[in-house]
Amino acid sequence: MRPTSVLRRIGLPLAAAACLSGAAAKAEEPRPPAIPAAGATPIAGEAVFKAFHEEAGIQRIMDDFIVRITADPRIQRRFATTNLRRLNLLLVEQICYLTGGPCRYSGDDMKSVHAGLGLHDDDFNALTEDLQLSMDKEGVPFAAQNRLLAKLAPMERLIVTK
Repeated sequence: MRPTSVLRRIGLPLAAAACLSGAAAKAEEPRPPAIPAAGATPIAGEAVFKAFHEEAGIQRIMDDFIVRITADPRIQRRFATTNLRRLNLLLVEQICYLTGGPCRYSGDDMKSVHAGLGLHDDDFNALTEDLQLSMDKEGVPFAAQNRLLAKLAPMERLIVTK
């Protein structure tokens, strides 16, 4: 069984991103040093982005993740009225950006996105577990997964309100 004790406290700033819009930036566009809306600065270098199998791998992970969260009885109600296509787009942007890829996250800041949703630690943990399963399915090495989760972990205080 996968070690999850540390990871159970790590959550994702992703549950309410569906109400936002955006598009990936062109690779040649310079990125600002930090995009507060994405919740963190990107991981330096290309190693983690490559470990995620670049943007195509991140897309596969998010496609699988969307299926998982909408089927997960612990959190599926949270996505009943969500625009899943939009959510998928923003998740790909955010994860691509945070892993050091050439994408730009175009959504709003994490606190605003999740305000008023009444998210609990249990919601947060379920999302994290589902993301880990999707990353495992894509064959992302555990060390690369942890690097991303370490970027996402501090966002918990912005997302969980109950």
